[in-house]
Amino acid sequence: MARPAAVTPDAIRTTVLAMLAEAGDTAPASDARFRKIVSVRKLRARLGAGDPATLSRHLNVIEAEIVQAGLTGFAVPNVPPEVAAQMRTLWETAVATQLDGIVRLRHETEATAQAALDALRNEELRVELLRAELADVRAQLGARDAELTLARAECQAGATRTAAHEDTLKRLETQLETVATAAADAARHHAAQFTAERARYEGLSRQLLRETAHQRETFHTERHRLEADIARAAERVGALEALRERLLTELAEQRNAHQQAAAEAAALLTVIEQQRQTLALVGTATAKGAAAATRRSGRPDVRAGQTPASGRKAR
Repeated sequence: MARPAAVTPDAIRTTVLAMLAEAGDTAPASDARFRKIVSVRKLRARLGAGDPATLSRHLNVIEAEIVQAGLTGFAVPNVPPEVAAQMRTLWETAVATQLDGIVRLRHETEATAQAALDALRNEELRVELLRAELADVRAQLGARDAELTLARAECQAGATRTAAHEDTLKRLETQLETVATAAADAARHHAAQFTAERARYEGLSRQLLRETAHQRETFHTERHRLEADIARAAERVGALEALRERLLTELAEQRNAHQQAAAEAAALLTVIEQQRQTLALVGTATAKGAAAATRRSGRPDVRAGQTPASGRKAR
């Protein structure tokens, strides 16, 4: 429900007192506290309408009454402090009672309005449900009318089919009597064949039992023979496993001996290589000594029979 465009001063005062009561401050301590609880924006949002300038003017008046000339600025000249304190307490109690009454009245009004809105919504929902049910009933009636028309047509067609089926039934009854006579003859013939087949089955059954007993004996004999063969095979497998373990042991020993021989051969090759290198060093040293001896033995001949130039050329 929309609020009226014009807001009365009483509504403004009532709303301000309610906001103070909801904030829990029956006696604001200062102008800042009052403005923090009640402002033009909050008051306009609470009322839902109103001119900001008008709201500000009324708010200043209420602030002067409550804050400056009210609880915080209560003072009476030529009055003892004890009496002034009691009058202040009485004034605070009256203001708190007024605010509590306003808040309670507002809550009761809101609860009544909410209950009325809920009842209105419930009634609207009930009307919508009744309309939906009525539409469903109308649709069901239309469908039933169509089904009834179809059923009537089917009933007429069924009556026609019933008459045709009665004629067919009479014809089938005649055929049934003929088939029953033929079935009785066939049953007698079948009984005779069944008796003969039963006697033949009993003979075959006895023969099968004899053959089964013979095959069972043969199976037991073959089973004993196979068990003996399996035992012998198990013994051979055990012997082969022992032989395999022995061969594996010998193979491991031979592998170890081969590895040892290879290590010894490698060590021998190392020693031979060292000896070869020693012989090479000895040969090199011997060759250098022989060359030095040759050079030392050839110098007197050069000084005796050759010139220095020819000696250098010979060298």
